[in-house]
Amino acid sequence: MIYERNLLAILIFAAIVGVTLGLSFWLGRKARSASGFFAAGGHIHWFVNGVAFAGDYLSAASFLGICGMIAFYGYDGFLYSIGYLAGWVVALFVIAEPLKRMGKYTFADALDSRFNSPAIKFSAAISTLAVSVFYLIPQMVGAGVLVTPLFGLPHWMGVVMVGTIVILIVVTAGMVSTTYVQFLKGGLLVVFSTVLVGLILNRGFRVDAEPLTAQTVTDRDGVIFVNGSPRGTGAGHAVLRPVGSVSRLPGDVPDTGPVGPLEFLRVLQQSEVVLWKGEPFSDEEGGTGTIYRPVPTEGSQVLRPGNLPAFAGLRSGETTDKLNFLSLMLALFCGTASLPHILIRYYTVKDQASARKSTIVGIGTIGFFYVLTLYLGLGAMTSGALDVTKSDMAAPLLARSFSETLFAVISAIAFTTVLGTVSGLIIASSGAVVHDLMKSVMKFEMSDHGEVRAARVASVVVGAVAILLGILFAKMSVNYLVGWAFSVAASANLPSLVMLLFWKGTTKQGITAAILVGMTSSLAWILLSGDTYKGVYGMKPEDAIVPFSQPGIVTIPLGFATLIVVSLMTRQKTVVGEPRAQARR
Repeated sequence: MIYERNLLAILIFAAIVGVTLGLSFWLGRKARSASGFFAAGGHIHWFVNGVAFAGDYLSAASFLGICGMIAFYGYDGFLYSIGYLAGWVVALFVIAEPLKRMGKYTFADALDSRFNSPAIKFSAAISTLAVSVFYLIPQMVGAGVLVTPLFGLPHWMGVVMVGTIVILIVVTAGMVSTTYVQFLKGGLLVVFSTVLVGLILNRGFRVDAEPLTAQTVTDRDGVIFVNGSPRGTGAGHAVLRPVGSVSRLPGDVPDTGPVGPLEFLRVLQQSEVVLWKGEPFSDEEGGTGTIYRPVPTEGSQVLRPGNLPAFAGLRSGETTDKLNFLSLMLALFCGTASLPHILIRYYTVKDQASARKSTIVGIGTIGFFYVLTLYLGLGAMTSGALDVTKSDMAAPLLARSFSETLFAVISAIAFTTVLGTVSGLIIASSGAVVHDLMKSVMKFEMSDHGEVRAARVASVVVGAVAILLGILFAKMSVNYLVGWAFSVAASANLPSLVMLLFWKGTTKQGITAAILVGMTSSLAWILLSGDTYKGVYGMKPEDAIVPFSQPGIVTIPLGFATLIVVSLMTRQKTVVGEPRAQARR
């Protein structure tokens, strides 16, 4: 069987969770003030913060999603990594030091540092919540994906389990515990991914001598059939055959033996690899499902972009395909410096120099990991351990092809990737609710301790919402959902942040309008896109109102244009750099 309950993985996961929760309760004494809860008091060392950046950023999409995309489509999945990493250049050279100087606890603090405007606080808080919720969905979906091989439990139970653990982490110690969870997760992920890549290179390639046959998964009245036999019943417990193979090596040799990093890519380019393509069907008995067929493919094609549907524009002559690809790349590049849970991490260090050094450490750690994902994905593609129905399980199943122990460790670490990222998102969301909306906009009178208590309650509510959404969006692609989150973040947040830093004509009305227009336009575009029609509404994608699914190429420039136009119309009412008392007259 591909999946069965793994006691060792459960024990390792329980040990990691136990250490994490113990650390959270021990650090809880440092989260009794608003500064301690939201920003760890600004006392995090820059190196710890840099690795925590990586732990926060290397989410379920980075580990599970990208490895799965490379395993099923080849080089296209790595393009996501390039887009994610390139965005850190913006964070390093544009955002890091000014953001530390301007803010205190939340993203809204930075935008409102010169204006003291409730409208800016309100719009930035709503934007933070929208982006965080969009980003929470794929993390919780990724948690559910890991439950079947680890615990043998339904998807929804895994989502509830991870959500509950994360809520405990945040409520007990806020940003302090979140930082060290992310530091631990980032370090473990890089170390064990390096070990796994070393094993891939040492194993090299082997030709699969077994005959390749199509695999069919059918759903009839809630009963799943695999190749004609019911799965999960007494009639054989039918499962899909693990797949992923090389069908021909250079010189027609049966195996290569150990290879080096560059030799691995050279051999793969000259080989023939079997990819698996799914086609929907319906049978005479009313069942619907997917038939997965093996497609022998030249390795040179695997290492070329354009195999993934979202990247069809690289080879297609269709203008809309090209625009969709450019839009996605723009969102990935611009989104990193716009994610609220990433931005607030700059407030956890003591000064601007530490913020810059943290970013450099984060870039180095993240960049090294993304190089590893290329080998992890391609290694999974040829490992003979893939599940054609669950691309997000490529990395754990690859580890299982070496040993059950490594599978247990990698699966448990994959769970920690969810814990760290979700913790950061909940911190950002609770800060938006309590510090920005309740205290600054609604003018609730709260003491420092009262603000922390309210933030803990908000964390529980946001965590509950994340659990619900993780269950509802169980069938959506983890990486695709993250692409949408980056689009919303870049459209809503980046124009205001960049223009505030570099254009003295920016006004509070311009910032407010840019945030609201960027956020609503990107959300509306996503909801009206063909991918949403197909994946969420169950409707024909060709009936969608917008011409392509990724909104960034339209909505990011729209946010900049809105800010400039509105600021020019209102520049005599509020001048950037005025004392706050004068600006409010």
